Amino acid sequence: MTDTSPRHILRVDASMRREGSHSRGLADRVVDRLTAQRPDTRVTVRDLADGSMRLVDETWIGANFTDPAQRSDDQKAALAFSDRLVAELRAADTIVITMPIYNFTIPASLKAWIDLVARARETFRYTEAGPEGLLTGKRAILVYVSGGVAAGSETDFATDYMKHVLKFIGITDVEIIDAGQLMFAEAEKLEAAHARIETLAA
Repeated sequence: MTDTSPRHILRVDASMRREGSHSRGLADRVVDRLTAQRPDTRVTVRDLADGSMRLVDETWIGANFTDPAQRSDDQKAALAFSDRLVAELRAADTIVITMPIYNFTIPASLKAWIDLVARARETFRYTEAGPEGLLTGKRAILVYVSGGVAAGSETDFATDYMKHVLKFIGITDVEIIDAGQLMFAEAEKLEAAHARIETLAA
């Protein structure tokens, strides 16, 4: 039987550049490819460059580790933004994440997003057998862009980390659109990334 249910994409943009950003441009093509195959797809965009991202602090930690039934109004308010980010993840079946490489790893904004969505009892839980991700049945597409670091190389500290984090919260179906080392062969690398995008199935 063909699955005709509506799809929901969450797009997370981590590039601090809006103009001339290769990762954003490639993500545009990814989303266009997926929505062309499924016109009923809903797309939610979380732009980490819009100034809304917050860092985990002591107040947030105290609220997060308080039993939900015992949280004060102030603690609920401290977690409200994180709750919205988690809800966006839960609602989506496909997550497209741009990964421009800054100084050999992911941008600070993307790390902040991870810290706000990797939450015990919300996106993972601890069991006698170890941690268990709760966001199963989802797919992630990582758009990897770097000037000089090749994906999968010994100086790539980003892709394995992102795959591990996603697996930790239950997302094991992870694909990578590789546009690494653009400083050395930009046209060739972008052409290869575009060709890879054209193979994506909705």
